[in-house]
Amino acid sequence: MIKNNYFTDNEDIQDYFQTLIDWDEIVCEVEHDFRDYKEYSQTKQEELEFAPSNTQEALEAYKAFLDSAGEICGCDISQKSSIMDKKGLSFKDGKVSFPQEMIELYQKLEDAGLHGFATARHFGGLTFPRTMISFFYELMGRADSSLCLAFGALGIIETVDCFSDEEQAAKWVPKIADGSYSAAMALTEPNYGSDLPNIQTKAEKDEKGQWRINGSKRFITGGCGFENRPALILTLARTGDPSSGAKGLSFFLVQSTDLEIAGIEKKMGISCSATCELVYNNSPAELIGKEGFGLIRYAMGMMNGARLAVSAQSTGIAQAAYSESCKYASEREQFGVPIRDIPAVKKLLDRMERETLVIRALTMEASRQVDLYSWRKFDHGNKNTDAEKNPKHDPQVRKWEKIASFFTPLAKYYGSELCNQIAFDAIQVHGGSGFTEEYDVARIYRDARITNLYEGTTQLQIVAAIGGISSGMSAKGYLRTYLEDEMASFAPSAELTEIYGLFCKICEAFKEILDAKTKNYVAFEAVESAARFIGGMLLEKTASKLSSEKRENRLRVAQAFHLDSKAKITANKIQIQGIAMKSERSSQNTVVAAS
Repeated sequence: MIKNNYFTDNEDIQDYFQTLIDWDEIVCEVEHDFRDYKEYSQTKQEELEFAPSNTQEALEAYKAFLDSAGEICGCDISQKSSIMDKKGLSFKDGKVSFPQEMIELYQKLEDAGLHGFATARHFGGLTFPRTMISFFYELMGRADSSLCLAFGALGIIETVDCFSDEEQAAKWVPKIADGSYSAAMALTEPNYGSDLPNIQTKAEKDEKGQWRINGSKRFITGGCGFENRPALILTLARTGDPSSGAKGLSFFLVQSTDLEIAGIEKKMGISCSATCELVYNNSPAELIGKEGFGLIRYAMGMMNGARLAVSAQSTGIAQAAYSESCKYASEREQFGVPIRDIPAVKKLLDRMERETLVIRALTMEASRQVDLYSWRKFDHGNKNTDAEKNPKHDPQVRKWEKIASFFTPLAKYYGSELCNQIAFDAIQVHGGSGFTEEYDVARIYRDARITNLYEGTTQLQIVAAIGGISSGMSAKGYLRTYLEDEMASFAPSAELTEIYGLFCKICEAFKEILDAKTKNYVAFEAVESAARFIGGMLLEKTASKLSSEKRENRLRVAQAFHLDSKAKITANKIQIQGIAMKSERSSQNTVVAAS
């Protein structure tokens, strides 16, 4: 793997950090008029000592964090990634053992003070916006996916911050911030993957009023904890009767020391990520929030963060595949020239570059949207006020939450699918050498494959996103309003305007389909068209904020992306319209036959 600071060596990340992100907008939401700084000035509370008093101070803290993370990821983790992959995990007598290199690197991240990235200052954390966390996940994803999952899982504790009461949050969240515990999320069961409303793991109170859980969970990343750190496991369990569906599910905190690790999966990739089967046998548990809100409120509330985490990890994997391919193509000569100068190879590299830029653009925009509602809806770390605000009374919360609920599955779908394609192309650039374990692209290719499976497959992301097109693209729909406002903020090219017109025609054709099954059949084409148009729009919008030389280069990339998009969206339009006509004829024939 390339050895360098993965934050400072990436020009696009630097452009986002320095120019493209409106930090005043985000920091204003996160810091609540710099409330922590003002409180520290009065109380001298130790946890608030480094709270910023203005946006510039917040940015200095963000930059210091990312500099440190980029250095460790690019100069330490990436250099041990292949070694860790070859060693993998071992499992014996209910205990998972990790490679020594991974243990040391995890400790190095902790020693650098990076483990508080997902918790608030009041709990000993750093109070970082989602935008910052996405940067961090990308840097780790580029270096090593398994370690990214192990360390990144600490972000799960945000759910406890959001939904627990003051006493419970004060008890558990600091244990993540100080590195005493790792974290995991246990939703999936052996017979119920994404069919969460039908899970059977049962939670009941014993004679002393203590909740006890019985059942099993499968595919639980980090359910065993990490080395000498037990895991706090957010567990979804049934408190209602077996037929109560989604409304009978509640969320609980369970310690990994109070259940059995029955085994770990042997996987094709992310070989150092412990994917566990957990057995609960009267395991003591603490209810989080209100009974019956586990799935319909809390688990769904976690989805935006979970999808963004995978989207950011996918960005890192794509960047790794592209960077390693550029390096190889510059050094490898055929026919007397570096292979990067061979048109067929250059075509691959150019496509990898523009798709990586689009994945990052979608991830950054979705992160921004989550930041613009979540800090108003959930007052992270401040339990002196209602932990959850009523979004009905804040139009900004309603607006950005609805848009983010479309963008996060869109970014997760597109990022994970395209990082797989970019990893595939990286093997091709390396030729036969890429099919061997001599080069890192083989591992990158294997690690990429999980991204469009976990935290909801691509097909489930399409289901989550299609509502944004069905309702959001109506005449005054929230998505159409957002897109038109964005387009009005810069001077869109004729090509982008044409593609928007094609996308609107797809939305119209999709709306005219009356049969639900037919709509579901062509939902992918509709969502893919949205991703292609929005990705191109974000490329042009961000280009408008850059200096002249960088702007021209980004617009060049955008034009090539538009050309691809026009072909794909046109094909999708033909597909949707054709299937819609066929469905309509079938319906008419059915009516005639019935009459």
